[in-house]
Amino acid sequence: MRYVALLRGINVNPATAVAMADLKALLERLGHGSVRTHLRSGNALFTADGDREPIAAAIERGLQEELGLSTTVILRTAEQLRGVVERNPLEVRDPARFAVVFLARPPDREGLASIDPAVYAPEEMRVGERELYVYFPDGLRRPKLPPLLEKHSTGPATMRNWNTVTRLLTLAEDL
Repeated sequence: MRYVALLRGINVNPATAVAMADLKALLERLGHGSVRTHLRSGNALFTADGDREPIAAAIERGLQEELGLSTTVILRTAEQLRGVVERNPLEVRDPARFAVVFLARPPDREGLASIDPAVYAPEEMRVGERELYVYFPDGLRRPKLPPLLEKHSTGPATMRNWNTVTRLLTLAEDL
């Protein structure tokens, strides 16, 4: 099966620095095939047999034991990532300001529905299966929406802009 690994909070400061060559080597030591990384923000693609949760847990353990990094790994299969792209409910006006928040667990739909859209306008959000689609027309310098989302989070999450999401899909389907 083809997987996309999304590591949360990688290379955002010196404490979370991970060389992509080290990540690639770790994934290969764990027995994964066709390993490649994309950008420095903790995106990896590989093939593996097995279920998503044990694979993600093994990567998290490896990162902790071998690289001293405690982080969350969110996995999607290439097929699941294709669904994320195809089910996008918002218009992508600017791919650099449009993002997908990948959730480790299903979203708190009730809690998210309770957020008044006027509070975070002109930002937009729609809830997916295990992702949130968000548009930041004013950029990510001082967004209103992420702090509200954290209040209603059911677990770890990581965000990627639309350019990265679609590029990861292309790379995953080419594995």
